[in-house]
Amino acid sequence: MGILVQEAKFRFDLAQVNGLLIISPLVLRCSGSGHNGARNHGAQAMQGQTLIENMLNPAVYAHETRNIRLVETHCAWVLLTGDFVYKIKKPVNFGFLDFSTLEKRRHFCEEEVRLNRRFAPDIYLKVVTLTGTAEHPELSGQGDVLDYAVLMRQFSDGGLLSDLAANGELLAWHIDQLVPCIAGFHEQAPRAQAADPFGDPSDIHRWVLENYQHIQPLLRPDDDHARVEQMRSWSENEYRHLAPLLGRRKNDGAVRECHGDLHLGNITLIDGQVTPFDCIEFNPQLRWIDVISEVAFLLMDLDACGQSGFAWRFLNGYLQYAGDYTGLRVLRYYMVYRAMVRAKVAVLRRQQLAEAGDACARATDEYLQYLHLAEAYVSSGPVSLVITHGLSGSGKSTVARELAERMGFIQLRSDVERKRLAGLGSNDSSRSGTGTGLYTADQTSMTYHRLSELAETVLEAGYSVIVDATFLKREYRDHFRGLAEKLDVPFLLLDCAAEEHELERRIQSRADRKTDASEATIEVLLAQRTSQEALTESENQRAVRVDTGRTVMEEVEAALTNRLGGFAAT
Repeated sequence: MGILVQEAKFRFDLAQVNGLLIISPLVLRCSGSGHNGARNHGAQAMQGQTLIENMLNPAVYAHETRNIRLVETHCAWVLLTGDFVYKIKKPVNFGFLDFSTLEKRRHFCEEEVRLNRRFAPDIYLKVVTLTGTAEHPELSGQGDVLDYAVLMRQFSDGGLLSDLAANGELLAWHIDQLVPCIAGFHEQAPRAQAADPFGDPSDIHRWVLENYQHIQPLLRPDDDHARVEQMRSWSENEYRHLAPLLGRRKNDGAVRECHGDLHLGNITLIDGQVTPFDCIEFNPQLRWIDVISEVAFLLMDLDACGQSGFAWRFLNGYLQYAGDYTGLRVLRYYMVYRAMVRAKVAVLRRQQLAEAGDACARATDEYLQYLHLAEAYVSSGPVSLVITHGLSGSGKSTVARELAERMGFIQLRSDVERKRLAGLGSNDSSRSGTGTGLYTADQTSMTYHRLSELAETVLEAGYSVIVDATFLKREYRDHFRGLAEKLDVPFLLLDCAAEEHELERRIQSRADRKTDASEATIEVLLAQRTSQEALTESENQRAVRVDTGRTVMEEVEAALTNRLGGFAAT
């Protein structure tokens, strides 16, 4: 049932997003000109309703059914039969969505199966025909085709990530599963070519401006009109700065055939696996988008659900997988866009409700929530550069990741970027020995140079960064301190340490699991102990000590926040 209840919510919201003032999911607005168009549609709708009513009969189905139920949206009838779901598209045309002919419904049923099987092949099974008559329908029978249906497996309620988030049950491992699921999908997705009618900067910004064009005329006297105007002005100014970069991103392959509607309500757990579903099939303009726009939708939804730590966890995991740190420059633009879409939906919903009712008050609260989110994305605040320092196994990566989630930092990992430079995935083995292969002096120098380039990219995009590396050589520490001075941002070191036996235990445990980018061995640790260069007196003055064997992350966060706040006060 989860798949269908969510379908009803999504389709209702999408109709509003595109400016159609549909009073409820059951109201139809259809194409057709003049009296004949309306009469033809009326006949179609009546026949369709008769067909659907008769499909509630268990005798229609060759398989066992249990408590057949109908969920009706503004563009589909969805029948839940127990183990299977049948989704039948209505003969409607909303402009952005056109199911008005039998051939179009067949096409979009096939598209829905094709596209969603990229994520959920065990849910989306095939397209089936409806034959017989409206009074006596048959599935895949003989005779003329009345219509088409998408056949899906029905999955149980309770697994939607939106439900888990609402119930306080969303966990780190859900996010960690989602990272390779989405980033891996994006990596394989077809890319828009220069001549394709998708992802051009002007088209992207048209969708952004549409939010304000719908919101502003519907604001009430007691709404703060200036806040929306400030957001519109920000979006306009940001677009003027970003238009060349948006164009380059399309040329570089960032516009791809994505999911298009990637929020927590369209992701569920099936057999313990995080599984996206219900992508946009009916309009390629809404599906062929910049991958960072897709990421922005999920991040915004996590923020709206009070899961900002997991938003940072997903963002860092995605960037470490994909390496698209340049995308940070456009991320805020897209996150504001996504938040304002939701604000628009709330305003449109409020417009349809009685002013004095509780539902109207809830719609206003929802509008204000998303407006506040958008404003928060614009106000990025000061940024900082933090580097780690410590031997392999000292807990640098764990501390850096947790601080990144808590404080909103981008975590750059030397182990990941070293392998990326060599064309390897983060968990691929390079089979390098101590001081050989990827770990020669030259390769190490290249890695730190790459980390410096990325840190500058991140900082210039307006995000704080933690560079997660050993930094045992003074020359590398000096280089990053110089970068901070060049960009005029605060600079600190996280000096991580642990007992010797604990260092060795962690290294061996990590090697046994084979699930981390680090390839450090006990031999590497021994070499580091003899070659490391101690922190200087001036470096110690900028260091925050972390005993990772006794770490209380709240204390580390407080210490780092206090030190960075001291920079801001000077």
